[in-house]
Amino acid sequence: MCLAVPAKVLEITGSVARVAVGGVERDASLMLLPEAKLGDYVLVHAGFAMQIVEEKDAEETYALLAEMKGAPRTVE
Repeated sequence: MCLAVPAKVLEITGSVARVAVGGVERDASLMLLPEAKLGDYVLVHAGFAMQIVEEKDAEETYALLAEMKGAPRTVE
């Protein structure tokens, strides 16, 4: 099973973005998504940003992932 996780673009250097997920920062390639810009939320899989997503959708995904770890349900 593959899972792409939404991450916020913090910095862009060439074709590499510094992204954050839950306070953890890492690099993601923008080779597949050169139109991404600072502040965007992008789906990242295997080190590649694959799609721009709305902030609301990213936040909902974060809430669902937290729920899987035992957090109370916050998404209806």
